[in-house]
Amino acid sequence: MSPPLSDAGLDLLWRRARTHRAWMDRPVDDALLRRVYDLAKLGPTSANMCPLRIVFVKSPEAKDLLRPCLNEGSRDLSAPVTAVLGMEVHFYEDLPKLLPHTDARSWFADLPAERLEYIALRNASLQAAYFMLAARSLGLDCGPRSRFDPRRVNETFFAGTTVKSNFLCNLGYGDPRALRYWRDPRLDFDEVCSIR
Repeated sequence: MSPPLSDAGLDLLWRRARTHRAWMDRPVDDALLRRVYDLAKLGPTSANMCPLRIVFVKSPEAKDLLRPCLNEGSRDLSAPVTAVLGMEVHFYEDLPKLLPHTDARSWFADLPAERLEYIALRNASLQAAYFMLAARSLGLDCGPRSRFDPRRVNETFFAGTTVKSNFLCNLGYGDPRALRYWRDPRLDFDEVCSIR
């Protein structure tokens, strides 16, 4: 049995963590992005399918490509990095490597496209949540965003592939001067949960 996280760890990942929209002018090293992914990839997915695909948008040229994909009024790309979090819809092609002890590819290969996309979305979203927790655990702040044109993002960053965009996440070091120190309300346990 693993011991629980310390209060400092819980604060870092949950209680003091916030969605950031303003960023300090401090770069994020490529090696740190690799460390974030190397932690995030350890989280479980169904059949170990690992459908998450990521494009890290860092350079001015890449940001110029991303900006027109964002909704009007949401085109600020001042974060050092914006992760385009996508999902490989044909995730089953990797299953001989990821689940080699059984023929897991055959479980999915003949499913209808809409079912495959649903499965990919569920599991890539799990991985994207692990990704944000990994980023926080390594000292980065996160700003998930969904105000963008997925078709344009797919054409710009995933053309010629079977990857589709899920959502975007800004990464960097949040500017504490711009941060609200209260948290918006959340639903209470009794509003959401039941124990049977």
